[in-house]
Amino acid sequence: MSSILIQNGLLIDTEWKRRADILISGSKIVRIAPHINPESIGDRVNLVHADGMLVLPGLIDAHTHYHLISRGTVTADSFKEGSRLAAFGGVTTVVDFADDDKKNLAACSRARIQAMGREMSIDFSLHQGVYGYRDSLKEELHELKALGVGTIKLFTTYKNVGYLVENRDELKKIFEFCRDEGLMISVHCEDDRTIEELSEAWKGTFLPKDHPDLRPAVAEARAIDYVGSIALEVGVPLYVVHLSSRAGLEVVRELRDKGLEVIVETTPHYLFLDRSKLEGENASLYVMTPPLREKEDNEALQEALCNGEIQVVASDHCAFTYQQKLESSDTRTIYPGIPGTEEILPLVYSLVAQGERLTVNEMVNLLSTGPAKYFGLYPEKGVLREGSDADIVIFNPDALWTLSKETTHSKSGYTPYEGINVQGKAVMTYLRGRLIMGDDMFLGIPGDGRFVKARR
Repeated sequence: MSSILIQNGLLIDTEWKRRADILISGSKIVRIAPHINPESIGDRVNLVHADGMLVLPGLIDAHTHYHLISRGTVTADSFKEGSRLAAFGGVTTVVDFADDDKKNLAACSRARIQAMGREMSIDFSLHQGVYGYRDSLKEELHELKALGVGTIKLFTTYKNVGYLVENRDELKKIFEFCRDEGLMISVHCEDDRTIEELSEAWKGTFLPKDHPDLRPAVAEARAIDYVGSIALEVGVPLYVVHLSSRAGLEVVRELRDKGLEVIVETTPHYLFLDRSKLEGENASLYVMTPPLREKEDNEALQEALCNGEIQVVASDHCAFTYQQKLESSDTRTIYPGIPGTEEILPLVYSLVAQGERLTVNEMVNLLSTGPAKYFGLYPEKGVLREGSDADIVIFNPDALWTLSKETTHSKSGYTPYEGINVQGKAVMTYLRGRLIMGDDMFLGIPGDGRFVKARR
């Protein structure tokens, strides 16, 4: 068996950074030391010189929707294509999503795992949607946990398509079942009643520019307060997906003051894009839910990120094609979602490169170690440690480049970050000791990705 020796890189973990060599044998990291002599390694060794580079644990995008079937169509990035663009962004594991057929949760997850396993060339875990209470749910959740799925996802909106668990008592029972099984509860927080009342009373257009007013920040804040009150009663942590607003952040702070553990995820688009993108002829490209908000919201979330109030940055990658997005200019029929997995690392590293705001250690925690711990993948994933999977990114911190449809790899045909100048770029990505991206070439093998069971 040949080994890989990465020499002279600056290794970054959440708690330390040090100049060291890292030795990979098979799929695992087997040794980390200030200097490892290649001649001391018994078998054939491949040397990788990482002078001037950062060596990071592989990123975990904790919120993706690859090959999502929605509204009679399918998203642009399949499992193969999602894996490819992820590798270019230094992402070696994603946590994707399975729908609920309202019959059997484990069967839904099992089908999704099988489909992903045939085509993914990076590793993956899973969130399982829960769209309704039923008498069999407790047993379904027990079976789901045994399968290795450690998180459910709930919605406080989308009653019209059957996602909303409307009855509070039923929702509380779901929380209690998850507490008893040790399952993480993640929630898409937008208050359905607020949105429906606004929509029914609305006298204006339904253009992209109106979307933030039709699904306002107060709807997010009310939903977080609602599910947070249930979590407090039940005594269970709460994971808030894609936090988009300062108003929502304020409610998170209030819940934490009351003693609730709230794990907050946000996305690059809520950190760096605002509602001005929803003007103009291509505004439909920027429609997602929750919608883009004000610059003040960007600033509040960036401050919270740098202050440690946000625990995870994920993409919510849901990429429809340029043509699909522009089929409609009505927010009620525009396909919602944008690409983003590939862009996470350079965008967040640009905050590090600005100096003082975010440390590179904190970045690793937001993009790798934190998601691994919250979703039960640690220490197999999310860390540079002897015995952990050799998921490794060699990252050039000095690379200056511009995000564009020509420099990114989504099959959507666009990036919402078009024209943004960034610093830092993944130059080599290893999955379990195998190079899957290097020299700007994708080397992953469809079907080589593995389902990683959650250990919670």
